[in-house]
Amino acid sequence: MKAIVVRETGKPDVLELQEVERPKAAADQVLIRVEAISVNFADIKARQGQYHGVSADAVFTPGLDCAGVVVEAGADAKRFKAGQRVMAFPSGGSYAEFVVAPESLVYPIPDGLSSEAAAASLTVGVTAYNVIRKMARLEQGESILIHAAAGGIGSTAIQLAKLFDASRIIGTVGSDEKMEKAKSFGADEVINYRTDDFVEKINKLTNGKGVDVILDTVAGENFEKSLKCLAPFGRIVSFGHANDGSVPGIAKTDDLHSSCRSVIGYSTGTYRKHRPEFLREGAERITEYLLQKQLEIVISKRFALKDAAQAHAHIESRMSIGKVLLIP
Repeated sequence: MKAIVVRETGKPDVLELQEVERPKAAADQVLIRVEAISVNFADIKARQGQYHGVSADAVFTPGLDCAGVVVEAGADAKRFKAGQRVMAFPSGGSYAEFVVAPESLVYPIPDGLSSEAAAASLTVGVTAYNVIRKMARLEQGESILIHAAAGGIGSTAIQLAKLFDASRIIGTVGSDEKMEKAKSFGADEVINYRTDDFVEKINKLTNGKGVDVILDTVAGENFEKSLKCLAPFGRIVSFGHANDGSVPGIAKTDDLHSSCRSVIGYSTGTYRKHRPEFLREGAERITEYLLQKQLEIVISKRFALKDAAQAHAHIESRMSIGKVLLIP
């Protein structure tokens, strides 16, 4: 079979299409013929050697999630059978024609949902659901700030925040074009952080109170600035390092305890590894929202598997909106 292999970290051209041995399903695994693959920002960080889920100098196949058809199930994998359509978090990367995944990280695709929509929704949907519902515990009537609001997670989070009755949804983006896109997803206000100071604007919009929940995938200075517009009793969820060099942000304890504010860390990859059962609720809820037309996952571009480098370059250009897919 064909798969993308990274032998050394670097620019997009290190993504090489190679012929590799087709994996075999272990007793607790499912073998899947892949029909669609989601490209996530974590894939770019992994390719650059900056993702916590990939060991230094490791040869690996990138990719967090995919959708396809079950070829066979291991002896102990009783929930799935050959021919069943599924989405999954595979072992060993998803940029391939075939993958294996633990049964605990495989989810059925219902009739009415395409493989492309399923692949596009899994990581961004589960992540957005968990950071809003289970980490930040957004309550009805609270306000929320969503950074990178026109991206895959951001556009999904805007729609979920609206579904969960947030009182005000504010997004930040890096261009005027993305401002219009974020508004189309349901954001009440959108700030171009390249031309405006988002802290100043948010504090003005909220009469100095700040927002109740902040979703931050950028980290670094962005995280530190976000604390300046987080309301008393507010929660900021840190779940990515999209800034150049994955520079961490720093919080001071005296900025937290007296104001009863919280900093919460989250990683879908860590839950995949240590608590996979935690992710099932999110996968099920997101599927329901898609079927009920309460959520739309925007797919902006599709690339052939062999053109994975072009897909990465497109996302790194910061011009992508919504999700990008690879098609084997």
